[in-house]
Amino acid sequence: MKRIGVMSDSHGRVPKQVYEFFKDTDIILHCGDIGSDEVLEELRLFKPTIAVWGNCDNRYELNGVKEFQIFTLENLRLMMTHIGGYPKHYNPSLMQRFKEEKPDIFLCGHSHILRVMYDRDFDFLLINPGACGKMGIHNKCTLVRLALDKGKAKDLEVMDFSKY
Repeated sequence: MKRIGVMSDSHGRVPKQVYEFFKDTDIILHCGDIGSDEVLEELRLFKPTIAVWGNCDNRYELNGVKEFQIFTLENLRLMMTHIGGYPKHYNPSLMQRFKEEKPDIFLCGHSHILRVMYDRDFDFLLINPGACGKMGIHNKCTLVRLALDKGKAKDLEVMDFSKY
């Protein structure tokens, strides 16, 4: 079993809640708009971290960060990018990629809106953890954690806290 922490849109800071909520996780997945290489290194010192770059990350040198990350954990195929969308409203460039990659879980950020939903058309769980940084339209910051165990996602929890 792997316990996963999912975050996005940190925009240059690691909120203290990350350390509390992700303390028992095995890995952090950052869905982009990291904000700096220092944020990425801080996360990596805390837990192993896989990240994708966001539309605000183009001015930073982010070590090991790509537009897409596709990997397997606990017999589940995960696909992660920053600008993804949600069922019936995906970034059009993703449609063919979903068919080719066949993810079990699709993770994205960008919208600053927390969404966890099952997509029947593509047969995957969508997770957008919302935003945990101070920049953006959101009033509440959000983080997601869940467990992956033998091909199943379970025990999904959300933490929310004020961005102010």
